[in-house]
Amino acid sequence: MTLEGSLEATVSTDGGGRTVAFAFTATNAGSDPLELQFADAAKAEFLVQDEGREVWRFTEGRAFAQMLGSERLAAGESTSYEGEWDDPMTGSYTAVAELRAREHDCEARTEFDVPE
Repeated sequence: MTLEGSLEATVSTDGGGRTVAFAFTATNAGSDPLELQFADAAKAEFLVQDEGREVWRFTEGRAFAQMLGSERLAAGESTSYEGEWDDPMTGSYTAVAELRAREHDCEARTEFDVPE
């Protein structure tokens, strides 16, 4: 059972403010279906690092419904999760996305820049 992840970070500057939108895709690269089990409504974690130091975490300071949930992925099927970082500082960063499923690991990274 193999999950493969990919992560995109899109920086937008609308109306003088900046946001970074994250899109994390987990794909079942195996030949058997997978059942992903989740403990709450936060199915993916997004964090941003500046030279290895964490500067932002999606779940920090947020409450999520405590409900058990699951998703089934057939062989070759993908699922996507989104997050958004509001008002980021200018700089070069590494974004990391992690699947929060109980028995399956999947992570992806990407580099991005927030312009002045």
